[in-house]
Order: sequence, then structure tokens, then C-alpha cells
Amino acid sequence: MGAEGVRQLSLAETTKQSSLSLVSNLGAILAGLLVASSLGLFLQKPWIVALYPGILSMRGVIGGLFSGRLSTGLHLGTVEPRILGRKTETFHTLLNSTVVLTFGSSMLLGSFAFVFGTFFWGMTPLDMITILGILVSTMGLSILAVSPITIVVAFSSAKKGLDPDIIVYPITATMADILVTICYVLVLSLTFSMGEIGQLIVWSICLMFAFIAANAAFGNRKEGEFVRTIQEALLTMIAVALIVNVTGSILTNIGLKPAIFLVYPALLDVIGGFGAIIGSTATTKLALGTIDSSFTSIRSHRNQIAGAWTAAVIMYLILALVSSFYQHLSDLVLMSHYIIVFCVTNIVAAAFMICISFSVAILTFQRGLDPDNFVIPIESSLADTVTTVALLLALECIA
Repeated sequence: MGAEGVRQLSLAETTKQSSLSLVSNLGAILAGLLVASSLGLFLQKPWIVALYPGILSMRGVIGGLFSGRLSTGLHLGTVEPRILGRKTETFHTLLNSTVVLTFGSSMLLGSFAFVFGTFFWGMTPLDMITILGILVSTMGLSILAVSPITIVVAFSSAKKGLDPDIIVYPITATMADILVTICYVLVLSLTFSMGEIGQLIVWSICLMFAFIAANAAFGNRKEGEFVRTIQEALLTMIAVALIVNVTGSILTNIGLKPAIFLVYPALLDVIGGFGAIIGSTATTKLALGTIDSSFTSIRSHRNQIAGAWTAAVIMYLILALVSSFYQHLSDLVLMSHYIIVFCVTNIVAAAFMICISFSVAILTFQRGLDPDNFVIPIESSLADTVTTVALLLALECIA
């Protein structure tokens, strides 16, 4: 898809493609349902609930970087949409950097969680060891499941003439949330329900993943693009590790309300997907030279913003109805309450993400950095925090 294809994408077509990608976020209800049915595991330790949004966000950061670079590569021709056959050097470098960053993100998230947990979650030094095992194992298992799906969706969308910037991240983010939740619940079950055998399995997965990451880092240590990706993404991940622990602390204040927790992952995915569409389409336009690297160029991006926001509002209305029906709320007044709460959450969160996604794309491009290493990782983690804060405020203010 060339520059003309990006320039001529109409509001109607952007809305259509955005709706196609964001409707997949409704599948994240399965992740929420899995958590709701596994409350026994999540109540084992106070930090288990607090870590959950962090795991979703960090997986989103890595997946966002991977899908963003993959989408831009498909537009520029540095990545060829071939599921089978020999891949380009750019593709191999991206895959290796994703493995290393996934392992690094686990360690960063664990380290920041220990600092937060000591003060807010009642965590002990022994918990730190357990947390590292759970995080590394969960993230290691998730990358095996999520990366192939991202590749297939990206290549397939490009071959069908769809815009990978609009399609890939929102669709794969939902699948990633479902798969990473399954991995998290599985690792929790091994850790807390299967005794020493389960813990041995968890630590075996940790050591295996550490070996693979170390091998990827050593083998690509002299590759310029690999080193650049790690250096730029590492700065983002440090900030994200701090942000997501704040999100976890906020989530503990919301509590495990079944009707809310059922759609919680989907709420995050819709806003994260919305921000990704805004940011990813902007980075591609910057790379192709179809918009200037100035904040005023947001006027040339209005079709993407309006189309994606329309789709996001529709998804939130659907999620409000799902929450209502889950609680068997046939009263129209109570159903209206959920609709208002979710619409307020959407307006606040989406408005914030427009500013963040577009600003990060412009600022990083102006400084000679690769926007794909920053835009989706930053917006996806901030989207989770912003959505959680907006939801908490809406629930408190709209009684």
C-alpha cells in the first residue's frame, strides 16, 4: 500500500476499517470472564490483582512495538508479507529484539512491582522471588502464542489491501489479552495449586526463556538496528513499568466487581486500539512524507481521528450493554447508568489518547528517533492507566 492509499483513505472507509479492527476487542470479554471464574487464584495474594493490568500493559507494549514496526515495514517494503519462505533481515532483527525486550520487561515490571508492593500491596522479599518466576514464565509463554498471530494478521491484511496500521494492533491486542490471561492463570495455578512440581515447571520455563533471550541478545549485539531498538524501547519500558504499577494500585481501589471486571480488559483494549490507530497511521504518514512533522498537521489526520473515535464509542456502548445483561439488569434506568459511565470513560480517555499518540509521533520524529519504538508502547500503557482512572472517576461521580 503506497502513499496514495494512505492519503485517500476517506472518513467512511476509516470508520469501517476501525470498526472492523475494534470489534475484535469485544473478544477480550473472554479474558475478563476467565479472571472472574478464577477469583480464588486472584485472591491468593493482594499483589496478584495489582499485577494483572501490568502484565496486560507490558504485553501490549511489546506487541505494540512489534506490530507498529511490522506495519510500517510493510508500507515501506522493508518487510515482505510472506508467511512462508525466507524473511528479510529487518524481520529477523525485529523478532530477536522482541524476544529480548519481552524478557527485559518481565524483570523491569517485577522490580518496580517490588517497590510498589512493599508500600502498598503488603509484599514480602519472598514474594519478590515468586513474582519474578510468575512474570517471566507468563511473558515467555505469551510470546510463543502472540507473535505468530501478529505476523499472520499483519501479512494477511496487507495482502487483502487493508491498512495494517488500522487492523493489526487492535486485533492482535485482544488476542494477546486473552492468551496472556490464560498464561497468567496457568502459571498461577502451577505456582499455588500444584506444589513443588508446579513451581519446578514454572522455574524451568523461566530458565529456558532466559537462555533464549540471552542467545538472541548475544547473537545480535553488533547489529545496529537491533541495538537501536533495544536502547530506544528500553527507555520507554522503564517509564511503562512505573506507569503500570500505578494502574495496578488504582485497580485495587475499583475492586473485583464482576460486571466491571468482565469487560475491563475490553475497555482497555478499545482505548488502546483507538490510540494505536491514531499513532500508527501518523507514524506511517511521517515515514512516507504525507504529513509534516508539526502539531498543526493533526488537521490532515482528522479522518483517522473521527473514524476511529466513532468506532470506539460504538464498542463502549456494546460493552455497557454486556455489563448490564451480565448482572441481569432489565431496568432501563440501571442500564442507562452503565451507558453513561462507559460513555464518560470513553470521552475522557479517548480525548487524552489523541493528544498523547499524535504528540509522541511528532516529537520522536522531530528528534530523529523511530516513532514506532515509542508511539504504541507509550500510548498502550498510558491508555490502560487513563482508562482505569477515567472508569474509577466515572463510577464515583455518576452514582
